[in-house]
Amino acid sequence: MSEARDKRPKVFSVEQANAALPLVRAIATDLAELAREVLERKERLTHLLNGRERERSDPYRSELAEVEAELERDNERLHEYVQELRDLGVEPKNVLEGLLDFPSVVDGRQVYLCWKLGEPEVQYWHELDAGFLGRQPLIAGSVGGNGGMLL
Repeated sequence: MSEARDKRPKVFSVEQANAALPLVRAIATDLAELAREVLERKERLTHLLNGRERERSDPYRSELAEVEAELERDNERLHEYVQELRDLGVEPKNVLEGLLDFPSVVDGRQVYLCWKLGEPEVQYWHELDAGFLGRQPLIAGSVGGNGGMLL
């Protein structure tokens, strides 16, 4: 297999996307939970450090340094989760909400199958440039462009 072929994005059918959901859901859950925790801790740390001079005599200096180091490690874990999803062929769109897209093809054109954490299965699709607000339900027997997509 050529290297160029290996780098092409994976294309999912609805069945393939739903089959991948157990693993994708587990990663997306961990990612969303950690992202919320990191965001909350960053906000608290920013509030604590606001207007604070970092001097050698600061009794909390080492504690704050440890908190910052822990945040950095968690940021690295966030990037690892995102990369795990990308390695599966899934495109994370909003990590806090667990919003993911699965590249797909309908009638010869590229679209995304769209899934959000908490949904039981992939039930929506959208055009590449439409995003979450352009989601349309997957409707058996219909074709994209008239309100749905062939299942």
